[in-house]
Amino acid sequence: MAATRIPDGPVGQATEQLAARLRENREGKAVGVYSICSANRYVLEVGMIRAKRDGSLLLIESTSSQVNQFGGYTGRTPAQFVLFVKEIAAASGLPFERIVLGGDHLGPNVWRGEEPASAMKKAADLVRACVLAGYTKIHLDASMHLAGDLGGPGSPLADEVVSVRAAEMCAAAEEAHATLAKGSPPPLYVIGTEVPIPGGELSDGRPPEITRVEDAVQTVEVARRAFESRGLHAAWERVIALVVQPGVEFGDATVFPYQAEETRDLSRFVGEAWQGVFEAHSTDYQTPRALREMVRDHFAILKVGPWLTFAFREAVFALAAVEEEWLGRPSRSLAYASRWKRRCWPIPNIGKAISRAMMKPCA
Repeated sequence: MAATRIPDGPVGQATEQLAARLRENREGKAVGVYSICSANRYVLEVGMIRAKRDGSLLLIESTSSQVNQFGGYTGRTPAQFVLFVKEIAAASGLPFERIVLGGDHLGPNVWRGEEPASAMKKAADLVRACVLAGYTKIHLDASMHLAGDLGGPGSPLADEVVSVRAAEMCAAAEEAHATLAKGSPPPLYVIGTEVPIPGGELSDGRPPEITRVEDAVQTVEVARRAFESRGLHAAWERVIALVVQPGVEFGDATVFPYQAEETRDLSRFVGEAWQGVFEAHSTDYQTPRALREMVRDHFAILKVGPWLTFAFREAVFALAAVEEEWLGRPSRSLAYASRWKRRCWPIPNIGKAISRAMMKPCA
């Protein structure tokens, strides 16, 4: 995936460049963007070094469980996460203006055990906090069941309910943006979700089902009506991507690769009936060829996180082994890394070939 060099400039230029790149993809040019979904300082730093070297924009996203108004599992609010990213960018020499910050799966997922009114208020507050902090790419995801909703976790929530809740969060984002300084870039939106729910992995050894075109059509049409019913016509024009399932996924011992021939109908949908492109989640551990094919087929936003963290883990252990070999005694670094491995990171049991491939996630 070739990088597009952009000059340093005012806040919002990277967001505009992102939108322009996605328009190019929709028009048939094989260009896209990778999204780093990680809160690991070193992973983000490497991403910034790469972006600085390429002269390209960098898309970084946090999830609703990682970062939210109550701190999330990282202990950071959206405003604190922005400061965290700014600090790393300054140390890396990458102008912060070259970074697009996004919120992944923003919605009530963290509060799905609560009643809809309570959970959606918190979801709206989260989206509002992200926009006020400077996030400009907002994935609205209200696909999960809340306490009292009809059906259960194993059945899909009705498209009408999902879209009404997504529009509610969009309204909160638009209201928040209206309070920002003049010239602040308006939010770009992503709708839809993949299966399984955010953070899920395949568990039965079978590849996930590819999104059917008729389901994509239904999602877009119902969402459009929900947005327009709230007067969000301008916001709908800034819906840049639809999350679909292209059949890629990974587990502890398996990686299901992208099969281009299986997504031809879905790819044609972009040019024929959809104003944006596709966003693909769980693209970790795909080969460079598969990633290029996905971008060609309008999966223009490729989300990656565990792959990068695993590559970082491999580098830590390799350096610790070098230290032990060099000094001729057990490495303190290796002992520390071993403790980190046991407590903090379930290592996927994948082969050395994939380990080597994931050292070039942006090829």
